[in-house]
Amino acid sequence: MPVSPPRPKQLPMTALRAFETAARLGGFAAAAQELGISPGAVSAHVKTLEDSLRAPLFLRSAKGVTLTALGVRVLPDFTAAFDQMGQAMQMLHSEAAPQVVHIAALPAVAQFWLSPRLPALRAAAPDIEISITAMEVPPNLKRAPYDLCLFYDAALGEEVAKDGITPVCAPSFADQLRSPADLQHVPCLSDSSWSKDWDHWLNAACPDAAITPRGPEFSLYALAVEETVNGAGVLIGHTALIERQLNSGALVAPFETVVSLPLSLRLWSPRRHRRGSPAGQVARWLTGAGRVPDR
Repeated sequence: MPVSPPRPKQLPMTALRAFETAARLGGFAAAAQELGISPGAVSAHVKTLEDSLRAPLFLRSAKGVTLTALGVRVLPDFTAAFDQMGQAMQMLHSEAAPQVVHIAALPAVAQFWLSPRLPALRAAAPDIEISITAMEVPPNLKRAPYDLCLFYDAALGEEVAKDGITPVCAPSFADQLRSPADLQHVPCLSDSSWSKDWDHWLNAACPDAAITPRGPEFSLYALAVEETVNGAGVLIGHTALIERQLNSGALVAPFETVVSLPLSLRLWSPRRHRRGSPAGQVARWLTGAGRVPDR
């Protein structure tokens, strides 16, 4: 009679992933952000794993968590394993749907730089389907199933657009601005992600002037641009993103000074794409894209 002994219980994959992410990033909150779950869920997954192992992986204190000696020893192998699994999943996505190109981009970049170029890109490559995910920080390309990333950076990948900052406003608002000193008396709009832009521009344009811009701060760059077009004030604009509004006349730049930024808009990929592959075609088109249409 065949013998079928009980097999050892496997460790839960979700708990292993939660451990590796928290250990690599140094905390449950950071792991939660990458995994898209709550810090409490990360903690619960790690506790399940520790209970299964009957050994602690983290030391917990009021200041946070630190790895135990066991956690330190096993982390490199788990990181390498999940990296390899992520790369295998990327390959699977690519092979299963070869004509779909997944792009991760900063929300403002997706809306203001990428979106106006999509009609021409579709016309140039009608057989390729473009999928866009907007996110505030670049994804971990060893794990996330994206073909291309479009974010601001100093060196990664290939530059697709230089960027600079300058005040912009609706044409009807420009009459109130004779010199940068007039900024002291009008609402100065900004984006919370680029809260230092006004200081950066003023230090370059008029370093001796004691100007403190005041005005609403927006968490969505699109809303800040829309409010500026509607005449709500003066926005410290990113030239790479508002090219369309400047070309159409919806916004004007009342001052000549444009301050170049150290970060440019750059496109990169987790892996080298074949020249004729859909992702390779999209990358070459975006890095050589022509002038954005005015409307």
